[in-house]
Amino acid sequence: MNTPAHALIAVASLAGGSRRPFARHAVAGALLPDIPMFGFYLWQRGYVGLSENQIWNETYFKPDWQLFFDTFNSAPLVLLGFALTSLANPSVRQGLQVFFGAMLLHIMVDLPLHHDDGHRHFLPLSEWRFESPISYWDPAHAGMYGAGLELLCVLGASSIIWRRTQARWVRVLVGTLSALSLFVYAGFYWVRGWVE
Repeated sequence: MNTPAHALIAVASLAGGSRRPFARHAVAGALLPDIPMFGFYLWQRGYVGLSENQIWNETYFKPDWQLFFDTFNSAPLVLLGFALTSLANPSVRQGLQVFFGAMLLHIMVDLPLHHDDGHRHFLPLSEWRFESPISYWDPAHAGMYGAGLELLCVLGASSIIWRRTQARWVRVLVGTLSALSLFVYAGFYWVRGWVE
């Protein structure tokens, strides 16, 4: 799933009601599992100078890089972090729980939508990597359906957040992220020749 979609889903799911002040914790937790890949890309493209093809078809799949990415997508490590929040000061406990909850939600949403680019979500307990028959992007693995599901989730989460807030800047941000999601997938389908 695309990173902005994770943020919208986390805020809609975990930062409502009495937890509304913790929306930033939900966003941070939803983004953290993908942040290492952004850093990796900027380093490989900007500093090392690799091509897009080299980055995503070769370097990304090297064992050391995979271990780095998978560590941030490990359900056992996130659950450990969540369990340790019980030791935190009560004034910060709920924010930390929302943060780790958003990380876990990110993992749970990614699991069924990655085919050959998924993570080992059970490290360090297992090296097993689930290869879903559905991808959120790859047309060879029902990518159009995975993308459609993601768009529905984005629009649903955006609608929930929109109804919860009257803050103009939040509504502008949510509207922008929703429009960006629609634009990215529409452009991707058009480029791939999925729609005429």
